[in-house]
Amino acid sequence: MFNIRKFLTVMSALMLGVLVYVNIYAMKQDGGRGKGASARHENGGFLRMLEQSISSSSIASTTNDASDRSSSNTAFLLDGASIERISEEPIGFDAADNVRIDKLLRKVSEADTFLNDVEGKLRSFASKIGMENYVDHKLEPFAKHKGGGGGSVQTTQGEPSKEKKREQNQTKDLTGLNILLLYADDWTHHTLSSYHKTQPLNTILKTPVLDALAEDGIRFTHNCVTTSVCWISRATLFTGQYMSRHGTKEPCCWSGMKKPKEKLEKAPDNWNELSVYEILAKNGYHVGHAGKWGVYMPWPKNVPFNVEEDGWHYRKLGNKMWHITEKNEADALRFLVTRPRDKPFFLNVAFYATHAKDGDVRQYMPQNSSMSMYAHDEIPVPATATDEAWKKMPYFFTEKNEGRARWHSRFENHTLHQSMMKNYYRMATEVDTACGVILEELRRQGELDNTVIIFTTDNGNFHAEHGLADKWYPHQESIRVPLIIRDPRMKGGKGSTNDAFTLNIDLAPTILGAAGLPSPKKMMGRDISQLYLSSSAKEHWRSEFFYEHPIVSHAAYIPASEALVRKNYKYMYWPNYKYEQLFDLVNDPGEMEDIFNSTKPDVVEIRNEMKRRFEELKNLVQSDAIVTL
Repeated sequence: MFNIRKFLTVMSALMLGVLVYVNIYAMKQDGGRGKGASARHENGGFLRMLEQSISSSSIASTTNDASDRSSSNTAFLLDGASIERISEEPIGFDAADNVRIDKLLRKVSEADTFLNDVEGKLRSFASKIGMENYVDHKLEPFAKHKGGGGGSVQTTQGEPSKEKKREQNQTKDLTGLNILLLYADDWTHHTLSSYHKTQPLNTILKTPVLDALAEDGIRFTHNCVTTSVCWISRATLFTGQYMSRHGTKEPCCWSGMKKPKEKLEKAPDNWNELSVYEILAKNGYHVGHAGKWGVYMPWPKNVPFNVEEDGWHYRKLGNKMWHITEKNEADALRFLVTRPRDKPFFLNVAFYATHAKDGDVRQYMPQNSSMSMYAHDEIPVPATATDEAWKKMPYFFTEKNEGRARWHSRFENHTLHQSMMKNYYRMATEVDTACGVILEELRRQGELDNTVIIFTTDNGNFHAEHGLADKWYPHQESIRVPLIIRDPRMKGGKGSTNDAFTLNIDLAPTILGAAGLPSPKKMMGRDISQLYLSSSAKEHWRSEFFYEHPIVSHAAYIPASEALVRKNYKYMYWPNYKYEQLFDLVNDPGEMEDIFNSTKPDVVEIRNEMKRRFEELKNLVQSDAIVTL
């Protein structure tokens, strides 16, 4: 028999719970609308501060003197490792805001629990009196609020758990793991303090968060890029292909297309087919990008969360003067706080640092709060940062070469070199700190051990080696870059290093593999996780790779370059000049002595064999063959 009193009691409780929940949800989304500085301290101020990061109003470039942050240090934990944070206010909010947002999220979680409990009782009661459809209809308007506030939704009689929801969103082989890519810019392989623990060339640089990440994961010591420049390397990240396949030789275009006046309606077939972002999104992942794209793509980017920042160090957005690393960090946090909890996520935090501000005499502009770091240190000068090394470069490297021009801007005397490298290190440590804040948010959400974390960068950088600055060429400083992976699937080997040749063509297959997805056949790389999840994978791993870089502008400016790279020898070819070089990397790691013209029988044999193999790999890369390299 229908009991109207019980029914009304349950409905009243339900509506009261809904009102509580919606009020909390509204405060979180819109709270703190007061004017002036006090607005930041209202409920929801944290999210509103992050929302400010996408405001395009009042945008103006300025100097780093316009921004200031507290330099007081505080510590946080990453799996038990105490890490010093550079600043107490990494995105412009204070400790009280942290407390408020934590309290707010706890209230939301409590509201979720209360709602789910009431809903379960209501559905159970409704099923007894035959009013399931009526209750479903009444609850439908509130369904969108559930789980959106940061607290986990509890299991009830009528609702699946978060894990069940993820399973329902996935096909049979998906792992449900989140994937976080921390993707820096212009970091050479030794821009990590953990590198210098094994090869102590530099004990000055400090990257404690990334060191802790490596201690809880694995660091790859011979990770390289197949083309050392921003836009091509990023296109390789997105597609898992060499430049010769994806065709992105200019920063403005994809697959050689001319930049159109208006956006194309849709992406070309190769983007839809190969883009890691597209593939993950189609398989149930919530996809986000925060930071530098590096490639102009003339169609709407199919990314649910997309904040593109590139080319600046300081800029006013809304009412705040942002440093770009602060902005990258804030956007990453906003993604993590607002993401749906019933999907796994992929987020690329594409830091702009440590890329120089091209055209600005200061080049590297760190945050004010970092300026005391390294102030009294003497930065070591590379052994090959000499006039002798410059004179040993091929004859066509003249003062017209862009690498040489940038050397003059950054490193041409000792005082300038010290100033530039200190600011470069400050920006690297700022990225390290931002990574720590992002990882701490993952830990706070309970997702740290359900997330594959990858740290790497788009290309290396000359810091005066060979009398050069920046990248482009096949030398070690340009092509070797950091790679750290922390993977919940690892059963052992944490804190280890691996010296296999891993490449940026491997990133896309590795990301897809972490999700449990197969790589499209046209991708050319391998899943790096084989090296730490399989004991036999290294036996069949590559021992060499082909390197390519196009001419930029004209041959005197940035000449085209190619190479066959091994751990013991490197063969270089400069197509514009038909010029060849050979280096013994074991006895000459600085690549100072070109032995190509040696008449020693063993060198002649190596040279001839490497030239043959170089042509084989070059032809394979530049063909249409389906190949895994």
